[in-house]
Amino acid sequence: MPLLNILRYPDPRLHKIAKPVTVFDARLKKLIKDMADTMYEAPGVGLAASQVDVHQQLVVIDTSDAQDDLRVFINPEILWVSSETKVYDEGCLSVPGVYDGVERPAQVKVRALDADGTPFEVSADGLLAVCIQHEIDHLRGKVFVEYLSPLKRNRIRTRMLKEERLLQRRG
Repeated sequence: MPLLNILRYPDPRLHKIAKPVTVFDARLKKLIKDMADTMYEAPGVGLAASQVDVHQQLVVIDTSDAQDDLRVFINPEILWVSSETKVYDEGCLSVPGVYDGVERPAQVKVRALDADGTPFEVSADGLLAVCIQHEIDHLRGKVFVEYLSPLKRNRIRTRMLKEERLLQRRG
């Protein structure tokens, strides 16, 4: 169970657009397991492959308190969003320690493939809907701080760069 390195904002690799998954093999299943282990260890409730520098359309999510409901979304596509929106305090494993309100549709319907390539659809609200939208944003090269004001975004960027320099000096 090797833990994967999570890219930190403002790493430019976080802005790469992910490509569709076309091969469903043992390598993909290992990546899913490693991503899930990394997400749980972090700890987080969602992780996109883009965040671990694998630019394929793959997301793992587990919003359960017991961390026993892993969901895998491959090549996810949002089919429908509600007109009702809600502001949620979002955080991100690529922007550790930063939380801020982001307004998103309150409900979504998504089509995706599972680890075996079998298609499924899911309707979601609450935290799951937020996570799905947040992680799909990653696949599109967008980090949640881009929803914030330029002032907040610049402050976060400066803070992340400063923390990165401190980590490099220690390491």
